[in-house]
Amino acid sequence: MRRFFFAYIFTSNLNSIKMKTKALLLSLFFIIIVSSCTKRIDYSPEFMEQTSGRYLFNQDAVIDVFYDDNKLFLKWKGTDKIEPIALDENTFFVADLYKKFQFVQHPKTRAWYLSEIVDNHENTISYDYLKVEDSFKTPSMHLKDKAYDKALLGYLQIQKQDSTSVFINEGDFNRLGYDFLRENQYQDAIHVFKMNVALYPDSDNVYDSLADAYLRSGDSLQAFVNYSKALEYNSGNKRAKNYVELYNKKNK
Repeated sequence: MRRFFFAYIFTSNLNSIKMKTKALLLSLFFIIIVSSCTKRIDYSPEFMEQTSGRYLFNQDAVIDVFYDDNKLFLKWKGTDKIEPIALDENTFFVADLYKKFQFVQHPKTRAWYLSEIVDNHENTISYDYLKVEDSFKTPSMHLKDKAYDKALLGYLQIQKQDSTSVFINEGDFNRLGYDFLRENQYQDAIHVFKMNVALYPDSDNVYDSLADAYLRSGDSLQAFVNYSKALEYNSGNKRAKNYVELYNKKNK
């Protein structure tokens, strides 16, 4: 029985490895075939001007499209430069995303989009990723620039559309705030924790973290205010309770 069990496990693992290897080889084969079909496209100046720019990939990310020496390039999620496989003037394949796209212009709005081409639906035009202004910034871009008010407005909009969005994670903002605290950048930490308070006003943890930042910055009154707020939402918060009691004793 034991031999049968181990033989079964070994066979299952072997089959899994074979399937993964086969999928990888098929993917590589597809990329090689597509690469061999790559053409040197002579993009017109008008086409390059119309299609270059930023395309909204999701609620907090953009794909930057640009041309260099008459070649198409992309920037996406911090990458410096991705050269997709050009299939024709309008169509290209991005190996990093394993997706094929085409440039399309909406017949009514005249806005440009990146349309994702789905297998078996190559003749179907969808308007997936809208081209936005070059000055457009996502909330995370504003956050990186320390434009906290603009970042918050963007994150609140995302929350309004989808309260469970991965782009507005309470824990992520909290970690960022403590990263600032470790660098003694108190005001930046306070701004980030305030954002978390605006996004999650019913969480005792966001007030606790904001109070901690105020305390480290030397503002004991605001620390008291926010620790008191934390206690309203969680009477079992020991750190908040200890600080509030100590503050009240000193200020009697």
